[in-house]
Amino acid sequence: LSTCSKLCYAIGGAPNQVAGSAASFFLQIYLLDIAHITPFHASLVLFIGKASGAFTDPVAGFFISKSRWTKIGRLMPWVLACTPFTIVSYFFMWYLPPFVSGRVGWYLTFYCLFQSLTTLFQVPYSALTMFLSTDQKDRDSATAYRMTMEVLGTLIGAALQGQIVASAHVSHCTVNPPANTTDSWNNTLSIPDPSDPLSHQAKVYMIAAGVIAGVYLLGIIVLFLGVKERDDPYALNSDRAIPFCKGLALTMKHGPYVKLTVSFLLISTAVQLEQSNFVLFCTHAAGLRNHFQYLVVTILVSAVVSVPFWQKFLQRFGKKCAACGISWMIPFAVMLVTIPNLILAYFVAFVSGLSIAASLLLPWSMLPDVVDNFRLQNPHGKGHETIFYSSYVFFTKMSAGIGLGISAAGLEFTGYKPGICRQSDDVILTLKLLIGAVPAVLILVGLLILLFYPITEESRKQTKLALEELR
Repeated sequence: LSTCSKLCYAIGGAPNQVAGSAASFFLQIYLLDIAHITPFHASLVLFIGKASGAFTDPVAGFFISKSRWTKIGRLMPWVLACTPFTIVSYFFMWYLPPFVSGRVGWYLTFYCLFQSLTTLFQVPYSALTMFLSTDQKDRDSATAYRMTMEVLGTLIGAALQGQIVASAHVSHCTVNPPANTTDSWNNTLSIPDPSDPLSHQAKVYMIAAGVIAGVYLLGIIVLFLGVKERDDPYALNSDRAIPFCKGLALTMKHGPYVKLTVSFLLISTAVQLEQSNFVLFCTHAAGLRNHFQYLVVTILVSAVVSVPFWQKFLQRFGKKCAACGISWMIPFAVMLVTIPNLILAYFVAFVSGLSIAASLLLPWSMLPDVVDNFRLQNPHGKGHETIFYSSYVFFTKMSAGIGLGISAAGLEFTGYKPGICRQSDDVILTLKLLIGAVPAVLILVGLLILLFYPITEESRKQTKLALEELR
């Protein structure tokens, strides 16, 4: 597999991460402080949106598994067909409509559309890994390229969005409120009311959405021109595609897949909680309102530069051993919560980036091994790859949606008020728990489950030899 092909494949996945990163870091604060919808309604938008994307996964897997081979492949037509609709839904997701009463319905509609359409892209794109090459090293290398570009896409999305919309969150609060005016200061808006669709706050978010939509289109063009999809190299002419429902039942009984999925759905939920609440934590709980965009960039630069390190690490020491890196963020996140210091915040951001890179690379590097293991146990069936990938994305999205919904509902319960200078002590405590304690528990439980993951480096080599013999 040529370097050019691996690079084009990797670039194709970056736009999805660019858009997803902007939404992960900024959608919650946009809904609360710019659109001025309540935390409860924001939690509904985030949870139902994620759930709609999750439920699209098995549907996408079903229809893609039924697809016939075309001149450009079986998976590539799905990637191309959903792109223009994804771009339109993403743009309107950041548009501030002139009406107020129906804003919740507006954002719910377009966020659900965006999540569903990105699923129609993500399932065939991620399954494409299995149809680039039959060699495990090639696939691992392509996955490393892809993760590097996807983390770079996450960085670009957060950096673009952060720099463009930073002026929308400029505080009008004084550092030390005048004496005897604490109550009125607490209720003072930290930013002007942006209910007018033509306000500066609304405009900068639309500009950011337009820029990211352009990046999306460019990445898909590179993917289409630079990647050639190959048909299933292990399938015999007599082999039949596994029916979707039967294949789903088989995957749910496949031990390595179940352990991998449960472990990383807990870990991905922890990372999602960190992402979605980090800007709110910096703004309201840590006194770092003027540094949040630089802290986000620090996290993502650290993640980008560390992906090649993790790729070399897992090649030398094994994939299960590399999972220990995910736990690095726990002590530093707890330190940031207890000692909100600026220098410490940048150090925590750097270490968190290392952990996030490991959490992104490992599941997508381990999933092809699980698919190969399944292929060896079911040698006369084909078309099961999309079932594995679609159901994996389904579970991780559902868990992330539940986590985000609970976190936003927690802010509603503790009395979060959009845009005011100082939130209540209960809100600040909630943000500290969402950044520190809750992700730490989820990561530790996820890593404990991963200890029982049965595929080792030795068994991977045996599977590779057996599949080469079968081929």
